[in-house]
Amino acid sequence: MAYETEDHETQYCFPAINSSCIKGKRSMYEYNFMYVFFSLLSAWTVFLNLLVIISISHFKKLHTPTNLIILSLAVADLLVGLIVMPVDAIKLIETCWFFGDTLCDLFMIIMGLLLSTSICNLVLIAIDRYVAVCTPLLYPQKITTTKTLISICLCWFFSFAYNTTVYLIGGRYFERTDTCYGKCYLIIGFSWIVIDLFFSFLFPLTVIITLYLRIFYVAHQQVKVINSLMKSGKCVMESSVRRKSESKAALTLGIIVTAYLLCYIPYYILSLTSSTIISSATMTFLLWTIYANSGMNPVVYALFYRWFKISVKHILTLKILKPASSLLDIFTDYS
Repeated sequence: MAYETEDHETQYCFPAINSSCIKGKRSMYEYNFMYVFFSLLSAWTVFLNLLVIISISHFKKLHTPTNLIILSLAVADLLVGLIVMPVDAIKLIETCWFFGDTLCDLFMIIMGLLLSTSICNLVLIAIDRYVAVCTPLLYPQKITTTKTLISICLCWFFSFAYNTTVYLIGGRYFERTDTCYGKCYLIIGFSWIVIDLFFSFLFPLTVIITLYLRIFYVAHQQVKVINSLMKSGKCVMESSVRRKSESKAALTLGIIVTAYLLCYIPYYILSLTSSTIISSATMTFLLWTIYANSGMNPVVYALFYRWFKISVKHILTLKILKPASSLLDIFTDYS
């Protein structure tokens, strides 16, 4: 659709270039509202995930394998709010890409990297919870801090390698001879869409759902055993508390995983069935739903994790600046 100015003169993204794209027309109210809305959404995402990062990084009691994965997820979510949201918002509001081909390439790779890393972190979370709930006695040996850090590094590395490969081999941008100049969209062949659907969605989805079904089945069986032992008068208080803690952590992280999947499922289904150019209003909305989800995870932590509420209180009141604040013994039961 061609947009026109009030005096019926067509505006172009780059008036000096003959092949320039036509610039969309927005009212001043719509223009200002969109900038304010997306700025607040970006700031919200950065601020909340920064609280998670500071909390886990600062307090020694939170340096657990599970929280390290949450930290990795928070870093990816923060970068979405810090880089992807502002850049994509400018592209959406201005209806033109003013930053050149090189930055367009870089932006697409970064966006793909962060979304892929988020999915990879969700798989790591599912594996961590599976071992914690299903084989609790072996958890300290199987899931160590060192192994978790290596897994997180591999997650980021392979996400970068995969998205770079998809871009260099399977994708290409609009050829300037075929279309107008001033857009930044990725065109992927149908075969690569199917490949990406499998590696970025179907495979991790299958792993996550399989593990969580097993987790909740085992947790249910453990509750039945503990209840029967308590009825028989046996002392299982410590074991009961431990099982409830692990089950609560699995439930909380399960909510986060479910929210992510609910955002990704429509996006990937429509990207497979619709046009290969992801530029429609529907696809844009679904993509921004995925972005917005990056700002919702800390809300889940605040609702379910006592350690996050306490750490945020210490951060906002600047108590973390006190000497030895990182060693405060206030997270005895932060699950």
